[in-house]
Amino acid sequence: MLELEHGFRVVDVYARLTPDEGDGTPGPWGRTITADRLEREMHQAGITRSVVFPPAKPDTSYVAPNNGVARRSVDRPFIAFARINGTRHPEHTARGRLRNAVSRREDHHTTPDDVEMYAYDDRFHGFVLDPTVDDYPDEDVLATLEDVGLPVIVRGGTDAPPAALSDALLGRAFPVVVAHFGGHPLNRSLMHEMIDLLGEYDDCYLETSFVRLRDTLERAILEHPDRVLFGSGAPTCHPNVAVMETLTLDVSEDMFRRVFSKNACRVIDGVSPDARAWG
Repeated sequence: MLELEHGFRVVDVYARLTPDEGDGTPGPWGRTITADRLEREMHQAGITRSVVFPPAKPDTSYVAPNNGVARRSVDRPFIAFARINGTRHPEHTARGRLRNAVSRREDHHTTPDDVEMYAYDDRFHGFVLDPTVDDYPDEDVLATLEDVGLPVIVRGGTDAPPAALSDALLGRAFPVVVAHFGGHPLNRSLMHEMIDLLGEYDDCYLETSFVRLRDTLERAILEHPDRVLFGSGAPTCHPNVAVMETLTLDVSEDMFRRVFSKNACRVIDGVSPDARAWG
């Protein structure tokens, strides 16, 4: 595929990298590709830096996968985020409150010490969480996340709706980037509910991967031009496709520059033009 020419500096804040080097065939957590191929695809799309993290796996410690992603980011334009998990369930339901009353942290769960280890390891620049697989961090882990202040990317969707994200994560002393506009898969009402919440939470941002609704994307960018970050969703979606879809939006060139790069540079250390890639 020829390199996409668009004239913008592009930062991708949502790309999955499988540490055991996928071969391009679908696996239990979606399509996997090698780090080399992911780098080539990002280059084809004109993407200069990519936030990468391991896939979510239930009841699993993420220490080894996180370290594997960090190793494969060496000498590549990849910015590693550490995947974390938790023991908490949404408090806005009676079932969630009951489960929280009896839940306990087990060996595979992320601890406050784990968070500090990742935060002070210069290979990692933030955290990623999929509450549909791994639930939410407990209060001790959240307090440590606030202490270190690094951004947290959280998968939002029908099983992790805006109300649950608001109760569990928003309003804390760290930036939260809600993936897929909080409405995966393509739940328009949840996406608009998440856009509404941007008016309540100053340190909340939305990420664009798998959002195929032009009016929804344009509404968020026009109303909150500093709060939308481009994400490709690679390798499930080719980054070339994600960039081209974004370029079809009816917004100004200045807003494209914010979505593609400037907003990410304000939230994530390591993606700015003068930042040195790890390794």
